[in-house]
Amino acid sequence: MAKVLLAVHVLAAILVVGPVAVATSLFPRAVSSGGGRVTGEATGQQVETAGLLHRICRGYAAVGVVVPVFGIATGAQLGVLGDPWLLVSLLLTVAAGALLGVRILPAQRGLLGAAGERASTAVAARVRTLVLATGVFNLLWAVVVVLMIVRPGSTTGA
Repeated sequence: MAKVLLAVHVLAAILVVGPVAVATSLFPRAVSSGGGRVTGEATGQQVETAGLLHRICRGYAAVGVVVPVFGIATGAQLGVLGDPWLLVSLLLTVAAGALLGVRILPAQRGLLGAAGERASTAVAARVRTLVLATGVFNLLWAVVVVLMIVRPGSTTGA
């Protein structure tokens, strides 16, 4: 049973977290037309692309709950639920989810709402803030992946 749970967990992580990581990274460029100029100066296609990327982020974020659920189930089956590497991974996963839900998705929605605005310093600053939040989001996932592979202190680790 542990192998089935682990397979579902890994597949869900690849198929759910991967697209969100890519879409969050592509969104700032799609909503900008270079130099931080926001969609008021971007083409209609850029606005459509940014809207699609936002919908991908929103949709996959909702489905993304399956990743930690199957991760916890796998950890319980393997008897490693109390291991520090797993607890840190869970905390980082919660932090990444919170960052996505509280900062990234609202920022994307706000920038899409600014589609008719002229480029401004304030909007450019919002794009830069989104880029930073997206970088932290992806870094959190990278650390979780490393912890899942290395599993420091785990008796099941490499």
